[in-house]
Amino acid sequence: MNKKIFKSICFATLTVFIATLILIMGALTSYFTNSQKRQLKNETDLAAQGVMLNGKEYFEGLDEKTDYRITWVNADGSVIYDNEADPEKMENHLERAEIKQAFETGYGESARYSATLSEKLLYSARRLPDGTVLRLSFAQSTIWTLLMGFAAPICGVAMLAIVMSLCLATSLSKRIIEPINTLDLDEPMKNEIYEELEPLMKRIDVQQKQLKADRAALEKTEQIRQEFTANVSHELKTPLQAISGYAELIKAGIVKPEDIKPFAEKIYSESHRLSTLVEDIIDLTKLDNGGYGYQWEETDLYRIAENVIDSLESEAETQHVKLNLEGSSTKLYGVAQLLHSIVYNLCDNAIKYNHENGEVNIKLAKDADRVVLTVSDTGIGIPKECIDRIFERFYRVDKSRSKEVGGTGLGLSIVKHAALIMNADVSLDSKEGKGSTFTISFPERN
Repeated sequence: MNKKIFKSICFATLTVFIATLILIMGALTSYFTNSQKRQLKNETDLAAQGVMLNGKEYFEGLDEKTDYRITWVNADGSVIYDNEADPEKMENHLERAEIKQAFETGYGESARYSATLSEKLLYSARRLPDGTVLRLSFAQSTIWTLLMGFAAPICGVAMLAIVMSLCLATSLSKRIIEPINTLDLDEPMKNEIYEELEPLMKRIDVQQKQLKADRAALEKTEQIRQEFTANVSHELKTPLQAISGYAELIKAGIVKPEDIKPFAEKIYSESHRLSTLVEDIIDLTKLDNGGYGYQWEETDLYRIAENVIDSLESEAETQHVKLNLEGSSTKLYGVAQLLHSIVYNLCDNAIKYNHENGEVNIKLAKDADRVVLTVSDTGIGIPKECIDRIFERFYRVDKSRSKEVGGTGLGLSIVKHAALIMNADVSLDSKEGKGSTFTISFPERN
């Protein structure tokens, strides 16, 4: 960029210099031409006065004293006198432009270019009272001749201009580039820079902030991934160890016949837990990928809630928890599989973390163009300091209690991600020892 600016300044400076030189030479040529024409006319008038007073005697001794060519022409165009040639050998001048004009108006002038002499000849003619015409001519150098004459000073000025242009271009290019070379891109808005670059600095500042935010998000994502991997490994390892241990005892034949059935039940229970965990991980992975592949359709959330209650009725009776459903047929456009997963996980958690003889209330309602699902329980509730983390994967408020009731620790995380895919809002109101209320607000049309 520095070289480009340097070349541009040099080019602009030299262009201005050449253009200025041409304009000055043109102006000087025009000025000198007009001055010489006026002077030639004055000399012609003076010479005419001398001829009128002294006749041909006026020309005596002029050959060596004047820079002008003097020609005296008779009324018929023949030359009476010429200070540079033999009049008798000269051709008739009647058709010469300046002579012809002088005969007609009393005064005439013209200019003709001599290719042989590379000169421009100026002519001035004055008609005398006796009908003759006196003409004076002067050789004016052409602009090229003038340039050749001024070649030495012009070259000197040109060299000086080039040197000054180089110095000026070097200095200016450095001064222009210096603020750019010293930019602090980490803090773009703190730079004192050209006004024209402020939009660029603002854009860089936004990008820097976005990069920092993305970096923080990536670090957080990586941390979550590592925690998730560690938790998955732990959660998978626990049922696998139990299954492996019971199976090994049975295989070794050291289990009493009456203990085989309890051992088999334990193996079945841990296998079911392992299968549920794997299914939840698969579901969560699909949700992390944006839920591609799910089918969107017109669904009845009330019907889905009824199916969930049927699925959990046996578990609720075992826990001595009552399931209540309030509302009516509620249509919305969504993914039936995700809606079922949301209702199921909320109700499953409400049963597991409830008190004996407690209740789980499922309520459906419409609010303007949204469908609102509320699942509340009379359970143990969630401490205030844990509410912000309740939707994290494998997070459990009471790990000892979670071990007793089972579960994978992924239910609420699945609820959160499924709600995001369906553009639903999730809120939680909970009081420790009194129960929790989860509210999911779905748009009726996505």
